[in-house]
Amino acid sequence: MTYYYGVPGREVEPHALPDVEVFYAEDGDLGAQDPDDFFATLPAGWYWWSCFPGCLPDSEAVGPFDDEGTALADARDNFDDYYCDEKGA
Repeated sequence: MTYYYGVPGREVEPHALPDVEVFYAEDGDLGAQDPDDFFATLPAGWYWWSCFPGCLPDSEAVGPFDDEGTALADARDNFDDYYCDEKGA
């Protein structure tokens, strides 16, 4: 699992932390994203979610994507939409 900045320009801010985690899920890994089905599984592929290092995710897993770069590009293109929706902003 790799952490990135949802807004790349923030990486120079001295107190900013990476806020996107990109990861690969094997077919059948527990997704726990569906509140009605705690044991929902994810299809194989690359995913991202908003998350600070060492913390639980702030959003559902988004994906699957074919590769890590595509997942990261989608995260950066859509980060504000997902993060603000989750935070109620």
